[in-house]
Amino acid sequence: MSESGAAALAAEVARVVRLASPGVQGLASYDPGHDIVALRHKAGEQGLLELGGNESAWGPSLLALAALRSELDTLELYPDPRGGVLKHALAEAFGLQREQVMLGNGTHELLMQIAQVFAGPERSVLVSRYCFAVYPLAAQAANARLDVVEALPPTHPTQPRGHDIDGMIAALRPDTGLVMLANPNNPTGTWLTTTEIERLLQAAGPETLVVLDEAYGEFLTQPDCGSALTLLAKYRNLLVTRTFSKLHGLAALRVGALLAAPGVVAVLERIRESFNVNSPGLAAATAALMDEAHIATVLHETAGNREALAIELKARGYFVHPSQTNFLLVDFGNAEAASSVDRGLMARDIVVRPMRGYGLPQCLRITVGKVEQNARLLKALDALRAEGKA
Repeated sequence: MSESGAAALAAEVARVVRLASPGVQGLASYDPGHDIVALRHKAGEQGLLELGGNESAWGPSLLALAALRSELDTLELYPDPRGGVLKHALAEAFGLQREQVMLGNGTHELLMQIAQVFAGPERSVLVSRYCFAVYPLAAQAANARLDVVEALPPTHPTQPRGHDIDGMIAALRPDTGLVMLANPNNPTGTWLTTTEIERLLQAAGPETLVVLDEAYGEFLTQPDCGSALTLLAKYRNLLVTRTFSKLHGLAALRVGALLAAPGVVAVLERIRESFNVNSPGLAAATAALMDEAHIATVLHETAGNREALAIELKARGYFVHPSQTNFLLVDFGNAEAASSVDRGLMARDIVVRPMRGYGLPQCLRITVGKVEQNARLLKALDALRAEGKA
């Protein structure tokens, strides 16, 4: 776009934004990071190594792919508006009633809808520093006050930059409508124990809804940790979100799920967009839940490769946050160093995720890949180190 065109667009946006609701007037769009599509076109013979989006290096299961293909001959038909088969499969998998399940076009949609319904000018949203970027966006779009609790210090012995549950509990107020947390957390990779989650739920009380975003929940293996789904029967103020984008490798299909008390789901269903999950997505997600062998392989390989990659990065002198996810948050010491590494990797057709937007300009988030992908990353880092750029 030309300079004059950009100026004209800016003037038009300034005129139109005055017509928007107060929350949207100051809202910035979600930042997806680097322009991946453009970088794919520019990549050399090796192709682009994409380690910035936390997608699964192992892709979807063969069962999911077969189910997806079975839907391609009926694309002229609307998908099941209720998503009944997938809801039933999720309820069976988690020991819930079907009325406790709501489907979304990815969890991003669900998180925005939760804030739309349960937050606003008189119901604030409580989050932790270094939380998933969508939580503040959801709060602002709902015109709700955002209360941010400082994270644990980077020197914490087990959870550097992790959620401070004592701080979260102390920050609860009578007008706190929502608490939004990820476990394990994106982008830090840190985690909460089941005991910590229960303390927060008890302190919040029945009128404050607590959202546990478990986009990476399947990767949790730490003692005393587990899915908050086991607490749903006890705490009716608990909402749990899950995604098929990470473990199941279906990021392109955009399928997410909310698990909560039937009353919460029933109210949220009032604003759910019709046909919000497409037919291939519904079919592939249902099949993915059933492919236990693929799930076991991805979990095993991810855990092993994550630890091996962390060891190699630490050996090169970088601070690596402990992680229970499919990525590592790596601290390069300062913003200039992190930016230099990011640029150097891109020049070698490797993409990681800068963390400036999360208030961590000295850090890069790196998706755990297969053995050969991690080796390519480490080789590139070593080349940058030899050039004095890492």
